Amino acid sequence: MGETVSNEKAPKKDFIKGLKAEFNKIIWPDKETLTKQSIVVIVSTIALGIVIAVLDLIIKFGLNIVIG
Repeated sequence: MGETVSNEKAPKKDFIKGLKAEFNKIIWPDKETLTKQSIVVIVSTIALGIVIAVLDLIIKFGLNIVIG
């Protein structure tokens, strides 16, 4: 019951060393991979937008027929 929690923080130098070590572990994509993946994201976003727009128009048309 009488336990205390130690709130000791790591020194700033240790934090920065750890941050640099983790940053060096990152594998950055090359330009070709980045370009291909960006194109895939843009094309899929446009395709999904078109699908949603078409479904919206179908639902609007259907509701206009039902409501009158």
